Amino acid sequence: MNFIISPDSFKGTLSAQEAARAMAEGITSVYPEVTCTLLPVADGGEGTLEVLVDLTEGRFIQIPVNDPLGRKINARYGILGDQQTAVIEMAEASGIMHVTKEERDPFRASTFGTGELIRHALDQECRQFVIAIGGSATNDGGIGMLRALGASFYDEEGNELGDHLPDYAGLANIDLTRFDSRLASCDFSIACDVDNPLLGERGATAIFGPQKGVTPEHAEVLEAVLARFAQVVQEVTGEAHHEKAGAGAAGGLGTALLAFFPAHLERGIDSVLNAIDFNRHLKSADVVVTGEGKSDSQTLSGKAPLGISERARAEGVPVALLSGTIDEDERAVLIPHFTYMESVVSEGCSLDTALTEPYKALVLAAERLGRKLKL
Repeated sequence: MNFIISPDSFKGTLSAQEAARAMAEGITSVYPEVTCTLLPVADGGEGTLEVLVDLTEGRFIQIPVNDPLGRKINARYGILGDQQTAVIEMAEASGIMHVTKEERDPFRASTFGTGELIRHALDQECRQFVIAIGGSATNDGGIGMLRALGASFYDEEGNELGDHLPDYAGLANIDLTRFDSRLASCDFSIACDVDNPLLGERGATAIFGPQKGVTPEHAEVLEAVLARFAQVVQEVTGEAHHEKAGAGAAGGLGTALLAFFPAHLERGIDSVLNAIDFNRHLKSADVVVTGEGKSDSQTLSGKAPLGISERARAEGVPVALLSGTIDEDERAVLIPHFTYMESVVSEGCSLDTALTEPYKALVLAAERLGRKLKL
């Protein structure tokens, strides 16, 4: 009998890899004869890079790039075990973690460093890409990334535009003559869990801008910049990419990727499951165990356990949810998606114990789950 063990991280306590090991330890203490295949996952956010490189026996590459404010930092990306697929977390180069609250400057913050990561991966002969686009410090529509890959931007007088984002309100032309031609032979899976368009009340500036330092005064300028960018992009490509779901993700990076790359948007968990060929593993599975730090109705908004449940149930494989806590008031909405459910925090384990001894507590919870399974 084969168990697939595929948790997300238990944020603040256990990585996805640690959680998978704890679950397997608990399960095999009840069923010593079973085989546990450990496939820890991430939902396209923090931890995606590590999970995919680890599972595919890939490698990390670290290079100097520009951070959101143009300062040199070292950033990583991964090449998976197939030696063809690059995994890039845009936050590695262009993430909000690189700027203090006082430094946040939406007029300067750029995705240039993300473009540098992509260019380096192209140099390594990568032609398949998984791009996780959460956690950005930027609101530049992906202009910085495009510039790093050879695109040039000009105003009505033919002056080339540079780093100062407000200048792009006068954008007149995008020159793709020197845009990296290797991109045309690539495939980009964009891990994105938001469906916001680029502009308007649900757009990049209005919804995500405030956390990046956008004030009401900034917002008017930035909306004008992105509106002009969207118009010129539509003129160049013949399509209104800025209106698509996800175009507003990562400060509008979604728009640039959809417009100028062979790209498709996927839920973060789907990008991860496809990259590790999860469906192939499912064919030999008898039970799937997944989990996360806290499960509630938000789990059904595309988080990792839901994506795993959908695939397992489609193959007729029972799926168990083993999470740090399961909201009792919302358990009913989870029941249709999981054959079994177990919480680390229970009558025999307090929240304090779960937080101070998370690995041991998860092993014991996995044992309790194991005894409930009808095998």
